[in-house]
Amino acid sequence: MAHRTLIVAKMRDGNAEAVAAAFAASDASDLPHMIGVSRRTLFRFHDLYFHLVEADEDISPALYRARSHPLYAELNTKLAALVSPYDPNWREPKDAMATSFYEWTAQ
Repeated sequence: MAHRTLIVAKMRDGNAEAVAAAFAASDASDLPHMIGVSRRTLFRFHDLYFHLVEADEDISPALYRARSHPLYAELNTKLAALVSPYDPNWREPKDAMATSFYEWTAQ
C-alpha cells in the first residue's frame, strides 16, 4: 500500500483553479519525482484545502531536502498567495500534515 500524507490549509473561495494550475505546472517538472510523489489529489470543502499526496514511502525527508530547490521555491511562492496555514502557529510543512488515527482495508 502506498504511503499517504494529507496536508490541511485554508483556501479562499475562488482560488481552486489557480492552485490546480500551480500544481499542474509543478507536476510537469522534476519536483514530484525528486520528492517521490506518485499521485496527488486536491480537495476543497468550504474554505478548507486538503492535499492528499501518495508515494511509495514517507515523503517527509525528501520534502525537506527539496525545500532549497528552485522548483520548490517557485511552487511555494505561487501557493503562498492562494493558500494560508490552518494553524496560525505553522512554521514548517509538518505543521500542516494531518495525523491518521484509523485505517481499514478490504480483504
